[in-house]
Amino acid sequence: MNAHAVRPIGRIPVRDVRPAVEHGRRPAKAVVGETFEVTATVFREGHDAVAADVVLTDPLGRPGPRTPMRELAPGTDRWGAEVTPGRTGRWTYHVEAWSDPLATWHHHAGIKIPAGIDVGLVLEEGADLHERAADGVPADAGRSLVLAAAEILRDDRLPVRTRWAAAGSAQVTAVLCRHPLRDLLTVGEPLPLLVERERALYGAWYEFFPRSEGTPEEPHGTFRTAARRLPEIARMGFDVLYLPPIHPIGTTFRKGRNNTLSAGPDDVGVPWAIGSPEGGHDAVHPRLGTTEDFAWFVGRARDLGLEVALDFALQCSPDHPWVDKHPEWFNHRADGSIAYAENPPKKYQDIYPVAFDADLEGLVAETVRVLRLWMGHGVRIFRVDNPHTKPVVFWERVIGEINRADPDVVFLAEAFTRPAMMRTLGEIGFQQSYTYFTWRTTKPELTDYLTELSGESAASMRPNLFVNTPDILHAFLQHGGRPAFEVRAVLAATLSPTWGVYSGYELCENTPLREGSEEYLDSEKYQLRPRDWEAAAREGRTIAPLITRLNEIRRGHPALRRLRNLRFHPTDNDAVIAYSKTTGDDTVLVVANLDPHHTQEATVSLDMPQLGLEWGAFTSMRDELTGETYDWGRSNYVRLEPGRSPAHVLHVLR
Repeated sequence: MNAHAVRPIGRIPVRDVRPAVEHGRRPAKAVVGETFEVTATVFREGHDAVAADVVLTDPLGRPGPRTPMRELAPGTDRWGAEVTPGRTGRWTYHVEAWSDPLATWHHHAGIKIPAGIDVGLVLEEGADLHERAADGVPADAGRSLVLAAAEILRDDRLPVRTRWAAAGSAQVTAVLCRHPLRDLLTVGEPLPLLVERERALYGAWYEFFPRSEGTPEEPHGTFRTAARRLPEIARMGFDVLYLPPIHPIGTTFRKGRNNTLSAGPDDVGVPWAIGSPEGGHDAVHPRLGTTEDFAWFVGRARDLGLEVALDFALQCSPDHPWVDKHPEWFNHRADGSIAYAENPPKKYQDIYPVAFDADLEGLVAETVRVLRLWMGHGVRIFRVDNPHTKPVVFWERVIGEINRADPDVVFLAEAFTRPAMMRTLGEIGFQQSYTYFTWRTTKPELTDYLTELSGESAASMRPNLFVNTPDILHAFLQHGGRPAFEVRAVLAATLSPTWGVYSGYELCENTPLREGSEEYLDSEKYQLRPRDWEAAAREGRTIAPLITRLNEIRRGHPALRRLRNLRFHPTDNDAVIAYSKTTGDDTVLVVANLDPHHTQEATVSLDMPQLGLEWGAFTSMRDELTGETYDWGRSNYVRLEPGRSPAHVLHVLR
């Protein structure tokens, strides 16, 4: 068929099937066990009834059981059903639609029989339909029940009510629901579905710099000394330990403390200025240890239940071996010098960006080689630095090649950039993405943005809500004190299945480089930053207990391990936000005070059906942060005081 030919419309039109990424040219995404809704517009001419199913086909080409669709709102012709893939791999899903003669007959019979119109003929037609339907029911699946109903419908010795009731019995209805009579069957076009491991969607990330975990005798940490921190990170309930680049750091134009242009002899440099005579992206900074030490560190983390995520920053210091070996991989200015990185007015003289168009093939091959080297040392997660400054086609090639052989490898896009680029990076392969969450602090901003992230965009872009990064200390944290750190942790941990913190967040570090800056004073990007974790715990200067409890709650509630189930509930105070998540029988309701300075009161108006409850119901709810239990109904008063109760995280007890 011509690539531009229009696919003929079916006898029963099946239109606008969703999710569909790039109109079905790229796969929608899910993880094992994740339930998501497939919707489609299904209709036909005239007034006869239609019905539809969703069919998942597994990676081996085996179609699963049909999942009946329901009309989402009467008169809209929009149908939907929830499906759940059970294993990783490349699936497809399609919609099957048909004319439903039995539903049409039931509708007509419900009008004509009570009115005494053509009663005998209507019952005879019903008998014919049930006999025809029985042909499609296996003998051991209730065929005899359907045939018996047909006999009763045809038996004019019986009262009309008895004959009619036989067709509507619960037993017959159940059989025909499983094995419907499908006329004019139309099979929609299959759409691709990529099902990945759960870590692609769910996890708690902790970022820290091993070099800051030294000793009094030797302040510069190593993998061996940094491993002392691993048990505490695991105790806080984190799943992923993210390390900034661990490679040799250049000395040419090395930055000093607080990004000064002249580094002293003791300045350690920026880890993202990768490369020196000691090696490049495939080497370990000698002051951190050896590749064997790194592999040991990864194994130690794994023993504690932590996966190590490694930063992959495709850029170089002027001292990187690639600069001499592959000068074509860089942009050269008119005077012959290599152009350093700029984001005016910011200048990064210590970093050379890579140019891709002169030798894309060579760069793809080298990148895949480097990634596979670290995969060989146990890394299965990569946080990719600034992917939006590289060609999208480059990442499509690299991630495609890695994931074809190793589909469990996860790539996180650190792309704080325009929506089109962020969305496209997700579509071409990145399993996760950073987001604008850090800059969304008000109730309307959070509601609008998280509704977008948990809606149609969830088919291609999975959000990782980092509360801070080495580059981002938001004004909300700078001026909100400990209550701001507490409420942002609650929001990130419960709004998204994946969230993250940068080391020091638990200590509520909030001093900026200067007023109006989002840079930290004495940023760890430019210097060692040792912290006395034990003293902070003794003196109560840490919110680690709250973070630990949040991660415990996340692990205990399947609803918080999903994204597409997020629903917001009205409150009469814009300083208070309310939202819920439901998976199966598990429902969690969160009510949070967004004002870190003042106590706020509000009435929360619950959308009870979203909680799996009747509108007039009352039910008990246990606050998973405090252990207190409340009886809530449709309308509920809350009072949340910063520093004492930043939020309720309520388990709905059915």
